[in-house]
Amino acid sequence: MGLPLRLFLSAAAVAVTGAIVAYLTVWLVAPALFEHQVGMMAGGGRSPGAGPTGLRDAFRSALTTALAVGVAASVVAAVVLAWFVTRRLVRPLDAVRAATRQIAAGDYQVSVPVPVEPELAALAADVNTLGAALAATETRRTRLLGDVAHELRTPLTTLDGYVEGLIDGVFAPDPEVLGSLSDELHRLHRLADDLASLSRAEEQGPALQPVDADLAALARRAAARLAPQFDDAQVALVVHADRTVPVRVDPDRIVQVLTNLLGNALLATAAGGSVTITARPTGQGGQVDVVDTGVGLSGPDLDRVFERFYRVPGAPRRSAGSGIGLTIARGIARGHGGDLTASSAGPGHGARFTLTVPARAGHRAESARRPPG
Repeated sequence: MGLPLRLFLSAAAVAVTGAIVAYLTVWLVAPALFEHQVGMMAGGGRSPGAGPTGLRDAFRSALTTALAVGVAASVVAAVVLAWFVTRRLVRPLDAVRAATRQIAAGDYQVSVPVPVEPELAALAADVNTLGAALAATETRRTRLLGDVAHELRTPLTTLDGYVEGLIDGVFAPDPEVLGSLSDELHRLHRLADDLASLSRAEEQGPALQPVDADLAALARRAAARLAPQFDDAQVALVVHADRTVPVRVDPDRIVQVLTNLLGNALLATAAGGSVTITARPTGQGGQVDVVDTGVGLSGPDLDRVFERFYRVPGAPRRSAGSGIGLTIARGIARGHGGDLTASSAGPGHGARFTLTVPARAGHRAESARRPPG
């Protein structure tokens, strides 16, 4: 039963209860009062049958008194019933108010008891969900601060060591030492840039400028950008992107995602292995698969690889990256209305990363009208 109907029925119940109490009071009290009035007339020497005037006065007096008592009784009954109904409805709202004040004060573990009324139960459930979401956000924020501090500690420690060595004369300010200092500074700059990109991707959404593009061409562009690194690492790069895949995306952002996927696949694959990038159309858009023959992923790692600063245990460390590239890449994919997922047959069996993005509006409608098969 909905809350509006319950409120209506509650008000009607108060009114009906007052009317019933008034009726019963008058029905029970009026005859006794009338007999009392008639008895007083007889005791005063007046005959009850002396005339209609005396009986009318006695009846009017008895009825007036009975109505006064009935109205008073009905008011008391209505007030008691209204108080009970009000408390029943207000108690869950008071609990919600108290919970929201606790949440505002930073206590995200508060839980609101769920009442029986559907609307109030939904409100209580929403407040509980809000508290849980804020608690999770606070946990991620705390973990992020710890992760950032950890990521900053390594380059800062290295810089501190070099600077102290230069001051003490342990190191000479030659190009090799200065180059190492420059590498650590670049790492700090890269971390700052990645954190700024992550903030935009998770809080404001990535700044996108979608245009009509060919996803296959973007895949070939990303592959061409990293081809020299694959040659140096002696890892084969196979590209299957000959078929046009019309999509509406931000080309630079998609190339950024694909470059990150190819770079991670290269890091995970030993010399002599291979990485394959395949672009193809789907019913609702375009899809790019990046498949490697590298170290693979265990079940728990399939989702965690998209967490900030998460690194797969035992994975090679050939990169000075910040560890949030996949987090940013998934944010970009979802900002387009698509997604980025990972799959793997297990450690030692390689991994597959799949990027999906929406098609152009006209091509999506055409695909929907095309008969199956």
